[in-house]
Parts: sequence; structure tokens; C-alpha cells
Amino acid sequence: MKKIYILYSIFFALLSVNAQQVQWASKLIKYSSDLGGKQFGIKRILGKPDAFPQGGYSANAWTPKNALDGREIVIVGFENPQTVKQVAIFENLNAGCVTRVWVSTDGEKFEAVWGRKPNYKTQPYRRILTTDRSYYFGRKRRKVQEAPDIFNPGIEYVILDNAVSGVMAVKVEFSFALLPGQKQIDAIGISDSAEPIEPKVNSRPNLENLSKVSVVDLGTSNQSIPYILPSENKLFVTSYESEKELIYSYTKVNTKWTNRKLETQLNTGDSYNFVEYANENFILKGGSSYTRGSNECGFELFENKNGSYQSLGQVKISAYNNYDDFSDATITADSKVLIMAIETDFTQGGTDLYFATKKDDGTYGFLQNMGKIINSAADESTPQLLSDGKTMLFASDGFSSFGSKDIYVSFRLDDTWKNWTEPINLGSKINTANFDGQPFYDEKNETLYFSTTIDGAVQIASASLPTSVLVGLK
Repeated sequence: MKKIYILYSIFFALLSVNAQQVQWASKLIKYSSDLGGKQFGIKRILGKPDAFPQGGYSANAWTPKNALDGREIVIVGFENPQTVKQVAIFENLNAGCVTRVWVSTDGEKFEAVWGRKPNYKTQPYRRILTTDRSYYFGRKRRKVQEAPDIFNPGIEYVILDNAVSGVMAVKVEFSFALLPGQKQIDAIGISDSAEPIEPKVNSRPNLENLSKVSVVDLGTSNQSIPYILPSENKLFVTSYESEKELIYSYTKVNTKWTNRKLETQLNTGDSYNFVEYANENFILKGGSSYTRGSNECGFELFENKNGSYQSLGQVKISAYNNYDDFSDATITADSKVLIMAIETDFTQGGTDLYFATKKDDGTYGFLQNMGKIINSAADESTPQLLSDGKTMLFASDGFSSFGSKDIYVSFRLDDTWKNWTEPINLGSKINTANFDGQPFYDEKNETLYFSTTIDGAVQIASASLPTSVLVGLK
């Protein structure tokens, strides 16, 4: 027993020696400029990195006023005083502009601990991002377009010659004239170790054991927004043709989706036609033109009569408002709760996830924001709520990710619909360096379908994802 105790003591002693204590900036003490607003403001520098490891332009990073060619200073505080051997500054656009760093043990007096040496160059986190950085713009909830590469995101690892104990604040000076182009700062972290602080995606190791993603062979490309109706063995997709988005369906024969059919009854709009939810009773479909101020939202319900669809009219929401002409939505199987991705005065930044409950007259009450945990300063979109009413898949470009837009899962914690777990990235087997989104989870066959970009074209992909793995992420 004594030997076991000694072994445990040695084990935990080794852990305490090797464990790296990392803190992220938790408060702002002083700063030289702020663009203000929910996106790109100085508060975006707080907390752990969310523009890394993907790097590049992000609404979740600080864009200083003098980011093109000026000088800026920021002073940040940390929740608990600690010994500091390393200060890491995450520059997600054109890194290499940190010039001096100070630390403080009282938040008032600062000791200079590092200065940029002549001809010193920051080692880029990625020298050139190889992804095409596909992202939404224009009709950003529907089409995926190609964006230019972003160069030289980097992390300035400042290693102190002598560790300083009891540090509670850090001051950083930037000279943005050192490099051309726009600059953004994602986060500032401190550590008691010289081991580089690595940005990590909030994912789970077992997601890396999933089987390889495969492209669903539908005979043509530029199709997206998959939705499967199990009762009819039918796959709905939206196809881009001649500047229009049209809903097609396929039926499954053996293991292949075939019998492509234009769903004329569902293509009621000039554009943005897509199926967001379907069961044996009704279909929720987007793409209907609507009049602002009328409580209409552009979504339409259809009664499902054995594959024949009859309109039940537009979904109406009290005081509906959206900055864009388009949005995403899903709905519970009993139609009592509607979930939408829209942008309003009350969003955390870009498009956020909202919910509304059904009233006695069949319309929906005011949309309410689902909260800061699940919504970022960037865009959350294309939600799908699973049959348990608590597990929700969606896409976002506002959290640490593997690419320009990734798929996440979050779990509802109570009946308010405002408390959700921190979004979990579905891992690099599913999320690529390019755009991945518009998820649909086939619960019966335990398969995830989603839209992805391959060689500039939008494709439907699928991946085996056991329910035990997905729900086990809670």
C-alpha cells in the first residue's frame, strides 16, 4: 500500500511539473482605439482564440483603427495572478507587428520584458492558407463563393528570459506599419511554461476515429441543403440553375440515390427554394416572397399528403424583423417551437440562432435570442434540431475551426431554450479547410449529410456518425 502511495505521489508530482498553466485575457484595462460594435471591437480580444487555428479574417477578432499603418497599445488583465514565462499574441491577419511587451503585478506599474529585435520576423502560424477560403457572401445563406487567400496569420510567442511571478496584467504595443495589409488580433494568453501555447478547436478525440467522408453521387454538382424524409425514402436538395435555386428530390434504390425529380409544388419562390424540415405530416420550406411589416418571414408550411404537397400558408411571427431577405429555420416535430437564423439589432454580431413559440392562433410569438454561448460575433446558420428536441446541429464561422465554416453540435440544458452547451466542433474528418455546413442528421441510418466545397463546386457529402458518438458528446 505504501509503494502504491509513493507511485501516485510521483505521478502527480510529474503532472504538476509538466502541466502548463494557461490563462486568457479576461478584462480590458486600457486600449488606444476601438471600432465599437459587436463585431471587430476591442472586446473580441478577450477569452480564448476563436479565429485560430483556422486564421484569417474574422468578426471575432479586434480590428484597431490604425491597423493598416499605425501604432496601437492594449493592456489586458487576467482573472488570477500567476507566474509568467510566456506571453502569446494571436495575430490572425498579417502577423509580425508586435513590437514591445510589458507585464505588471499590480495593474499599474509595468516592467518591460520583450522588444522586437532588428530584422526579427515572426514565424507564421501558416505561411499561406491553402484553402480557397470559401465563404458566404451576397446570398450568403444559400450560395457559396470563392474568396481570396489570407496571408500570414501568426502567433507571437514572447518567451521571457526570467519568469515573473504574480503577473496580473500585460501591456502589448503594435506597430502595424511593419507589414502591409489589414491586421486583426484574436487573443492574448499567458503561460508559466516556455512550451508554445497551441490554439485548439473545441472538439473530441473520438470524432477523429470516424470513417472517411464520401461524396453523395447525385449525377450533378452545385447542389446543397440536404434533407431526408424517411417515411417516403426521399432526399430533398436545392440545385442552382440559371440564377435560381430549385428543389429536387431523389429516392433511394439499394444504396444509391436516383430518380431525380423537380418538386414543382414546392418551388413557389423566384429563388431561395429549400426544404428545412419534413415529416409525414408537413414540410417547412423557404423561398417564399414576403412583405416586410406583415409578420411573414419567407417560410411556408405545406401539408404532406402521401407525397403531394399543399400550401398551408406562410409562417407568421410577431414583429418579425431581419436585416436580410433570407434566413434559415427549423421546427420541432409538433411545430410548437420554431428556430431561425437571422440578424437583428439583438444579435451577438452577425446572424444568430433565435426561437419562437407557437400561439393559440397558429402564429408564432416574438423571436428570442438563444444566448451568447451558442451565438458568436460572426454567423450561425442552418440549424437542425434532432428528434429529442435537445440536440442541435448548425454551422458557424465564429468559433475555432478547421476551415472557413464548420459544423457544430450543442445541447439544450433547460426548457428556456436560452441555455446551451458550448458548441462542439464535429472534427477534422467532417470539417475541412473549406466551407462545410447545412447539416442534416439521418437518425435512422446514423448518417450525417451536409454541404461541402470540392474544387470550387458545392457537393453533398455524407459520413457515418453513430448516435452513441453524437449524443455522447454532451
